[in-house]
Amino acid sequence: MADKTAPPSQLRLEWVYGYRGNQCRNNLYYNVSREAVYFVAGVGIVHNVAAKKQRFFRGQSDDILCLALHPNKELVATGQIGKDPFICVWNSQTMETVSILQGGHERGIATVAFSADGEKIVSTGLEDQHWLTVWDWKKGKVIASTRGHGDKIFDTQFNPYDPTQVVTCGVKHIKFWTLCGNSLSGKKGIFGKKGELQTILCLGFASDHTVFSGTLSGDIYQWKGHSLINVIKSAHNGAIHSIHCGTDGFATGGKDGKLSLWNDDFTPVTSIDLTRTSKGYKGLCIRSVCWEGENILIGTKDGEVFQITVQDRDNPLALVQGHAEGELWGLASHPTQPIFATGSDDKTIRIWSIPDRSVLLHCSTPHPVRSVTFSTGDHLAAGMQNGSFIVFSTKDLSALVEKKDRKEVLHEMKYSPDGQFLAVGSNDNFVDIYSVTEGYKRVGVCKGSSSFITHLDWSEDSQYLVTNSGASEKLYYKAPDGTHIVKTEEIESIKWSSWTGVLGTHVLGIWPKYSQVNDVNATDTSFDHKVIITGDDFGLVKIFRFPSVKKGAKFRKYTGHSAHVTNVRFTSDKKRVISTGGADHGVFQWRFLPDGVEGEDEDGESVLTGAFMDTDSEASDSDVSDVGSLDSDLEKEQEMNYDRVIYREDLVKLKEQAQIKQQHDEDDEETSGKKVPKRRRGVKSSSSNGKKDEPPKNSLSLEFVHGYRGYDCRANLYYTKTNEIVYHIAALGIVYNKHEHKQRYYSAHDDDILCLALHPTQDYVATGQIGRDPTIHVWDCVTMETISILQGQHYRGVCAVDFSGDGKKLASVGLDDDHSIVVWNWKKGEKLATTRGHKDKIFMIRWNPFDENQLATVGIKHIKFWNQVGGGFTSKRGIFGKLGKPITMLCVAYGSDVNTAYSGGADGKVYQWNKTTVVNVIEYHRGPIFVIQLAEKGYLTGGKDGIISLWDESFQNSIKNYDVEQSSVIDGGQLYVDYPPIRSLALGQDSILVGTKNSEILEVQKSGEISVLIQGHMEGELWGLAVHPNRQLIVTASDDGTVRLWNLNSHSLHALINIGRPVRCAAFSHDGKVIAVGLKDGTFFVINAETFEKIVSYSHRKEEISDVRFSPNGKYLAVASHDNFVDIYNVLNQKRVGICKGASSYITHIDWDEMGKLIQLNTGDREVLYFEAPRGKQQLISKEDASEITWDTWTCVLGDSCRGIWPPYTDVTDVNAANVSRDGDVIATGDDFGFVKLFKYPSPGKNAKCKQYVGHSAHVTNVRFTYDGSKLVSTGGADLSIMVWSNEGNQGISSLEEDEGTDSEAEEEGGYDSDVERERTIDYVSKTYVNPIREATLGPKPTPDKPLPDTKRNVVSRNVTTVPKVAVREEEDQVEVKNLTLDFIFGYRGFDTRQNIFYTPNGEIIFHAAGAGIVYDRHTKKQSFYLEHNDDIICLALNPSPKALNVVATGQIGKNAPIHLWDIQTKQTLSILQGAHSVGVCSVDFNHNGKLLVSVGLDSKNSITVWRWAEGTKMAQATGSINRIFLAQFRPDSTNRFVSVGVRHVKFWSLAGSKLLSKRGALNLSTKTDYKMQTMLSIAFAPNDITYTGSISGDVFMWKGHVLTRVIEKAHSGPVFAMFSSVNENKVLSGGKERGVDSVIKSWDIGMQNADEYKLLPFPKATIRSVSKGENGKILIGTQSSEIVEIDPETSQAQVIMHAHAEGELWGMAVHPQSHDFVTASCDKTICSWSLSDKVLLNERKVEQEAASADISPSGELVAVGLHNGEFLLLSFVDFNIVAQKRDRSKTLQVVRFSPDGHLLAVGSDDACVDIYDISTLEKGPNRVGSCKGIPSYVTHIDWSTDSKYLQVCSGYYEKLIFEVESGKLLTDAEDITWASWTSILGEEMKGIWPRNADKADVNTAHVNNSGTAVATGDDYGCVKLFDHFPVSEPYAPHKKFFGHSAHVTNVKFTYDDQYLLSAGGDDSCVFVWKCQK
Repeated sequence: MADKTAPPSQLRLEWVYGYRGNQCRNNLYYNVSREAVYFVAGVGIVHNVAAKKQRFFRGQSDDILCLALHPNKELVATGQIGKDPFICVWNSQTMETVSILQGGHERGIATVAFSADGEKIVSTGLEDQHWLTVWDWKKGKVIASTRGHGDKIFDTQFNPYDPTQVVTCGVKHIKFWTLCGNSLSGKKGIFGKKGELQTILCLGFASDHTVFSGTLSGDIYQWKGHSLINVIKSAHNGAIHSIHCGTDGFATGGKDGKLSLWNDDFTPVTSIDLTRTSKGYKGLCIRSVCWEGENILIGTKDGEVFQITVQDRDNPLALVQGHAEGELWGLASHPTQPIFATGSDDKTIRIWSIPDRSVLLHCSTPHPVRSVTFSTGDHLAAGMQNGSFIVFSTKDLSALVEKKDRKEVLHEMKYSPDGQFLAVGSNDNFVDIYSVTEGYKRVGVCKGSSSFITHLDWSEDSQYLVTNSGASEKLYYKAPDGTHIVKTEEIESIKWSSWTGVLGTHVLGIWPKYSQVNDVNATDTSFDHKVIITGDDFGLVKIFRFPSVKKGAKFRKYTGHSAHVTNVRFTSDKKRVISTGGADHGVFQWRFLPDGVEGEDEDGESVLTGAFMDTDSEASDSDVSDVGSLDSDLEKEQEMNYDRVIYREDLVKLKEQAQIKQQHDEDDEETSGKKVPKRRRGVKSSSSNGKKDEPPKNSLSLEFVHGYRGYDCRANLYYTKTNEIVYHIAALGIVYNKHEHKQRYYSAHDDDILCLALHPTQDYVATGQIGRDPTIHVWDCVTMETISILQGQHYRGVCAVDFSGDGKKLASVGLDDDHSIVVWNWKKGEKLATTRGHKDKIFMIRWNPFDENQLATVGIKHIKFWNQVGGGFTSKRGIFGKLGKPITMLCVAYGSDVNTAYSGGADGKVYQWNKTTVVNVIEYHRGPIFVIQLAEKGYLTGGKDGIISLWDESFQNSIKNYDVEQSSVIDGGQLYVDYPPIRSLALGQDSILVGTKNSEILEVQKSGEISVLIQGHMEGELWGLAVHPNRQLIVTASDDGTVRLWNLNSHSLHALINIGRPVRCAAFSHDGKVIAVGLKDGTFFVINAETFEKIVSYSHRKEEISDVRFSPNGKYLAVASHDNFVDIYNVLNQKRVGICKGASSYITHIDWDEMGKLIQLNTGDREVLYFEAPRGKQQLISKEDASEITWDTWTCVLGDSCRGIWPPYTDVTDVNAANVSRDGDVIATGDDFGFVKLFKYPSPGKNAKCKQYVGHSAHVTNVRFTYDGSKLVSTGGADLSIMVWSNEGNQGISSLEEDEGTDSEAEEEGGYDSDVERERTIDYVSKTYVNPIREATLGPKPTPDKPLPDTKRNVVSRNVTTVPKVAVREEEDQVEVKNLTLDFIFGYRGFDTRQNIFYTPNGEIIFHAAGAGIVYDRHTKKQSFYLEHNDDIICLALNPSPKALNVVATGQIGKNAPIHLWDIQTKQTLSILQGAHSVGVCSVDFNHNGKLLVSVGLDSKNSITVWRWAEGTKMAQATGSINRIFLAQFRPDSTNRFVSVGVRHVKFWSLAGSKLLSKRGALNLSTKTDYKMQTMLSIAFAPNDITYTGSISGDVFMWKGHVLTRVIEKAHSGPVFAMFSSVNENKVLSGGKERGVDSVIKSWDIGMQNADEYKLLPFPKATIRSVSKGENGKILIGTQSSEIVEIDPETSQAQVIMHAHAEGELWGMAVHPQSHDFVTASCDKTICSWSLSDKVLLNERKVEQEAASADISPSGELVAVGLHNGEFLLLSFVDFNIVAQKRDRSKTLQVVRFSPDGHLLAVGSDDACVDIYDISTLEKGPNRVGSCKGIPSYVTHIDWSTDSKYLQVCSGYYEKLIFEVESGKLLTDAEDITWASWTSILGEEMKGIWPRNADKADVNTAHVNNSGTAVATGDDYGCVKLFDHFPVSEPYAPHKKFFGHSAHVTNVKFTYDDQYLLSAGGDDSCVFVWKCQK
C-alpha cells in the first residue's frame, strides 16, 4: 500500500515581498520597537528595518484590508474580507492573537481604529449600508452598531480628544458620530459655502477639537463641530490619501507623490516630492504615511514601503517592494543562481535576490505579463496577455526579442534543460517550440489539445514535452517538431527534468474531494526529497509526498495567501520555495526543511478558527482509507438525527394560526349568510352548554421518573455537594436522593436534555437540550431554580457543556453542521466567544482547569486544543507523530498541570498529551473508552467493555479494576446485561457512580459491590404501557426488545424479559396473571406475569401490533394491528375466533364495553368504529346510542365525549393516548408536544380547558391511571422515560404544571373604562415624529425652483422710498434676536403615562413633557431641561442606587424608540439604548442596585427587554403579551425579578442569564371567590414576595409569588392607575379614577388593611396617573389632565406645582400686547391665560367644543377664540367671562385676528372663507360686515394691514391672497401695503424658511418679531427655527434650530417686547417659553 502519510518536510515563512497599497490607506505604522507594521495578502507583517527580518501574523483567513495601531504601539488590529469577516487584535512583539472580533460585519472590514484610551475599536464594513460598529475588543463584544452610509467609507477614526466622538468619511460625505451607551448618533458634515461637497479620503485631529480631512481635490478641510470652518487650498495636487497625526505635527501624502509635513495648526513645514528622489518614478502615489521623529514611513499604491530620514530626504530606503494591480501569475526560479523572477498584470517584470530579499532589476512591459522563465544562459522570457512574448537580458532587462504568433494569453513557458529551445503554451490550445540559437525561430507546434495549456515540462534530454490542459488532458510530444506520441512504452521510459503539472497518476493524491480541474493551480517537485509542492484556489500551499499515486494522500498545509495561489517554485538549490498570490500580489519566500524540525511547535502553528485550522494537517480532504472502521455504537451516535418535525416552541405560532383560521371561518359564515351566535364575553360559542369548560379540580405532581439518558450521552452523572445524584432524562434535570429514594426535578427545558455539567462548587448544574434554537440552563440543584438561560448561538441542539475551572465561564458545543463552540459568561447570559468547531460531531468539551482560556474538544477523527482570544478562538490540532494516527476521540480530561491532558480513543487506548502533541499511549480497554474522569488522586476510565479502571496520578498504573456484572449486584437489583457499556463515571467519597448505555445508574463500592439505583428503557421508542388491575404494578414494552414490570410503591424494576425484537404495546389480563404484548413485526406474545415466561405467541399479521386488550370477563383478547384489522382470540383455547374488518386505516386504540360484547376502535383515518365480539361483525351505532354505552376502559382519543381534548392546532396524530380515570371524572392525554394533560370527563365541547404538565421531551406515547386512580403513568416515545404522577384530588400547583392559556383566551372581568380603553387603543405610530398634522393639502408646496403663485419680484430702483413690509417698533426699542434658550415649559404628560413624576435626591421635581425631560425647582420656579430625545417621552424612572442617584431613564415613541439615560444635574447623556423596541417605549424601571433597566415596548408583541444600561447592552428580551402592557417594575428587594401588568395581564418575571422567564398570575388556587383576570394598571410591592396590582375595577390584587392570595375589593371606586411602594415607611400609596366621589390618594399600611385618605382639593374630579413620595414626606401627584400637585400628609394641604393643557392638539395661542401674559386655546376644550413673569395659570375656562385659535385685542381687554364647530367666542381677558359669541360657519375656525384699530375681527375657517365682524359695539353682538371669498382651500393664516383696510390670507393650497376688507375684493397688485403683523408662511419674503425636504412635512407657523429683525417658524419636524433677518427671500436661508417639541410645532409668537418667544406643540400640548438673546 502506498505511503499516504504527510511528508516529514516542512516550510517556514521567511520573507514576504510586497505591501497592500492598492485600495487601502493608513495601514503603515511604527510599533513600540520602531519596527514597521503593515500587511499584504492575509499576513500581518512586522518588519525589523535594522536586522532586515520579518515576523508574521497569520491569524486572518482572507485578504487583510485595514490595520490600526493601539496607542501603546504594541497591539495591532487588522480586518479582512470574507463572508463572515472578523478583526484580529494581535501583539506585534509576540505575534500572538489577543482578541478576535466577529459577527459585526458582512463581506469585509473596510476600516478599523482604536480609541485614544485603547479600550475600544471602531470599524466599518463593506455591506451596502457600510455598518459602523464600536467594539469592546477585550471582550470581543459589540458596544454599538448603526448604518454608516450608503456610499463607501474610506476612513474611520475615534477623536483622540473626545472619547465619545467617531468620525467617518467617504464618497461625498463626512459624518460626526456621538457614542452614547449602545447608540451611535450621527450628524452629516455641513460643507456650507466654504467648500464643495466632495469625497473625503482621510482624517486628522487637533487638540483644539478641530478635525482635518483630506479631499479628492487635494484640499484639506478643517471642521469644528460638524461644520466646515476653513479650507487649506491645494495642499496636494490631487487626492490626499493619508493624514498622520504625530507628536511633531501632521504628515500628509497623496496622489501627486508628495509628502508634506505640517505643524499642529496645519501650517506647512516642508514638502518632499518622492517622484524626484532616487527611488522615485512618474505616477508614484502615496497611500500611507507615518511620521515619527526623524523617520517617515511611506506606503505606495504600487506595493512599496519606503523609509525617509529628514537628513537624507532625497534617498529613500526601500524596505520592501512588490507588485500592484491586477493578478500575479508569472514566476520562475533561475536554474543555477539564487534569484527568481515574477511577472504581473501590473505590466512589470522583477528579478529578486533571495539572499538580499530585494529587487535586483525591474522593468515595465507593454502588456500584462502572465508567465516567465529563465534559460540556462542569460535570457528571461515573458509571456504576455495578448499572445506575444518578449525575451529580456537578465543583466539589465533589456529587450532582446519580441514575438507574437498567438492571440490568446501565454500562461506557460519553459526553456529546455539544454537551453536550445523555448516551449510556449497558449490559450489558443497550442504549444509553440522556438529555437533559441536561431533567433527564436518557431521550429515546431504541439497540437491536439482541446483546451488551453495550463502546464508543461521538458524531459531531461530535452527531447520530449508533456502538457496539461484545461480539459484535464495530459499529452506527450516529441521535440522540437511537436509530434504527438501515445505509445506507453515510450512515455514510461522518459525521465522528466521537472514536474510542474497537476495531472497524472503520480499526483492523484494532491486533489481534494469534490475539487474542480482548475482548483490546483501550480505544482513543483523536488525529486531528491520526494515531495511535491502545490498552490490552490483556497490560498493554501501544501506539501505532499511524491509520487502521490492514490487519493486520500495526507499533506502539510500553510496559510498566508488570501485567495488563489497562482504559482509555486523551488529555488535552484532546493532550499527555498517561492509562492505567488493571484489577487493578493504577495510573493512569499519559504524556507524548505527536508526533514522537518524536531521538537518545534511551529508546524502546528495557531491559525484562526474558520480559516484552515492548522499548518500541519495529517488529515486529508479525501477519504481516509487506512483508518479502522468505526465502532457500531459510535456509528449510531454519529448518525443520530436530532431534528424535529415540529418543536414545542412552534405551539405559539400554531395557536395564532388556529385563531386566525377560526376568525376567517366565522367571517366566511357571516358573509355567507349563516347565523353565528353572538359571542358573549368569556363564553365560547362552541361550548355545548353555553359556558366554557373549566379545567378539572384534580392536579398531578411528579412522584418518580424511571430512566437515565446514557445511550447517546456521556459524562452526565455527578454527585452534588450534598451527596445527592444529578442526571437527566427526557426534558428533566433530576436530583436523586439515594437514601430516601426520592427525586426532585428541574423542569424548565422544553425538549430532550443531551448534556449536563456540574459547577466546581457542586451546587449549580448546566444542561443543554435539543431545539431549533436550543437553550442551555444553569440551575441550582438545591432549590431547583433557574439561574441563567443561554440561547441564540446553536442550532438543532447542544451536545456538550462544561464549566471553566473558576466556574465563571461555560463552554458549549452545538449540533449544527459546524458543531459550533461557544463560551459564555453564564451569569450574565452573554456570549463571550464563538467559533466553528469541526465538520464531524464533537462528543466532549473540557476546560483546562489551570488556564481559564484553554479548552479541548474531542470527536470523530478529531482532537483540538483551543485558546479563547476575545470573541474568537485560535486552535491547534492534536499532533500524533509516530505514536499514533488521528482517530475518533470520545473523551478528554486534563491532568495535574497546564500542559498535560488525556484522551480516550475509539481504539481503547488512552493518549497522553503534552500541549498539543502525543507523548504516550496507554493500552487497556477493549473497545472505545467513553469516559475519563479526574479522581482525587488519579483517574477513572470506563468504556464499552464494561470495566471501570482506577489509575494512579501518572496514568501509568491501573490501581484497581471493577467489572460491572450481575454477580456483584446487591439488594436484589438486576442488570440488563453483564458488562454494559459505561458512559459516565463520578467519584464519590467511598463509591463510584456509573451511568451505562443501558439507561442504568449504578453505584460501585470500593469493595466492588454494585447497587442498582435507577433503571430505564434503552434506545428506540417506548410505546407499550399497561397497569395492573388490582396492584400498584405497571408493565412497559419498548423498541429495545424488553418488557419490564415495575413496582410503583417501591419505584423499582420488578422483572424483565428480553423479547429480542421491538415491542409496541402491552395489556394485563383482568386477573393480572398474564400479560399480552404486541410486537412491531406483527407478532404478539402472552407472558406469565409472575414468572415472566412466554406462554404463547402468534404471528397472524405482518404490520405492527398497535394495541392489545383483554375483555372484562377475561375470555377474549383483542389484538389491533396496522394491517387495519382487529383479531379476537379466545383465551382459553388460544384460537382466533373473529376478525374486525372495515377500517380504512391502521388501528390506533381499542376498548371493550363492560359486558365484553362490544369493541370500540379508533383509526388513523379518524374513524370511530364498533364491532360485536367475539365474531367481529361491524355495528352501526348512532351517537345517541353510543353515549349510553358503559365502557370497561376508555383509551380512545376520538368520540363525542372527548372532543374537547383536541386543541385547534392539531391533526389526528397529535394526541397519541388518552385514559379516563376509574371514577370517570377526568381524562388524561399525552400528545406530540410532550404534554400530559388533564381534562374534565366527558369533554364534549371543542378546545376544552385543561391542566397541562411538562417533563417529557417530545411525544408522550401512552398514559394510564392506576387501578385506584391514585397515580397516573406516562411514557415518552423518544425520551424513553416512565413518569409516575401522583393524582391529587385537591387543587394545588405543581412545579411541572404549565398554563396552557393565552392572553387572548383569558376572560376579562372588572368592566369597561373609557380611559383604559383609549390608552389601550392609542395609535402611537401615527404620532411618531414627522407625520404632518394637517389634512392632505391640494396645492404645491413652495420650493426655490417653483415661485409662489401669488408673488411678484419687487421692483427696486434708486432713490425710491419703499414701503416697509411690516410695522416695526421704534428704532431705539428694536431688538436683534440671534439666539434662543429654553426658559420654561408649561406642560406635563399625564394622559397616557403613569408613575412618571418623582422627587430628585436634592428635592427637585423631575417629570417630562413633549420631548423634554424637566427638572423643576419649586422654590425658584426655574426649570432645567434634557432635550436629546427626538419625539414624545412617555415614561421615566429614577435610579434608586446610592451610587447612581442622579441617573434617570426616559423612553420615547419612535420607529427605533431609544431609551436615554442621563444625569439630573448635568443633563449629560450617559447612555442611549435602542434596537429592542419599535413604535415606542411605554415603561422603564431600574432594579434596586441600579445596574439593570427593564423596558416595555409598544410593538405588536409588547416586548420586554432588560438592559445593562451602563454598558449599553441588551441582556434579555421576550414577548410580553399579545395585548397591551402598561407597566413593568422591578421588585425593590431583588436584582432580577420584576412584574408586568396590562390588558388582562399580570406576569411575574425573572432574569436568568440572557433569558426572561415568566409565570402568569395564578387565580382561584387559594382564594374562595371565583376571581377572573382583570386588566391590571399599576404595581406596588411589599416584603416576603408580596406584590399588589391595581385593576380596572378598583380592586387591588395581592399576590404571593405568582399566586393570588387576597383581593382588596374596591380599594378605589374606579381604575387604580397609580401605586407606589414607600419602602422606608412600609407604606403603599394608591390613586386612580374615582367614580361618583372625589379623587383621593390613599396611604395604606404594608399589608393594605387600613388606609389614610388625602383629597385632591384643587382638582376633585381628576384622574390620578402618578403618585410618589419623597424623603421630605410629601406626596407628589400627576393627573391625567396634566396637573402636578404636591400634598403634605401632615396638613393634608395640596399645592399646585404645574398646570398644563391635557390631551388634544394645541393650536391657538396669542400674546398680550402690553404684558408678558398670553392665551392658549386647545382641543382639550379649555382656554387658558398664563403669566410668564410668575410662571402660573391666570385663568381657565372650559368650553363645550374643541378650541382651535385665539387672539388678544390691541387693547388687551378681549380674547377671541375660534372653535371646531364654527363658533367663535369673545371673552374678557381679566376674568374670562364670555362677552359675546357667534356662529356663522359649520367648520373649524383656524384663525381669529383682531384688526389693529380694534374695531374688526377677521375669522378664517375651513369653509374656505374669511368673515369680517364689527366688534366696536357688542351690545347686539358681533356684526358680520363682510366676507373674503374665492379662497381655494381652508384658511391657515391671516394678517391685517396697519390701517386695518387689507387682509393677507394663506390657504391650505399654499397660496397667499390679499383682500380689501371693505369690499372683500381680491387684489392682484398690493406692493405698497404695510402689515401690522406677519404670520404668513408664504410669499417671496418667506421663501427661505422652506427646507429642502418640504415635501415631507409642513412649515405650520411663522412670526416676524415686533422689531422686524427676526423670523421664527415651527414645523412638522418639531423644530423651532430662528432666522436672524426679514425678509427671508434667499433659498434655504441659514438659521438656527431648537428642539424639545416632540412633533408638530403649531404656533410661534414673540412677546410684545421681543424678550421671549412662545411655541405651541400640537400633539405634545405644551407651551415652550424661549428667552431671546441678542
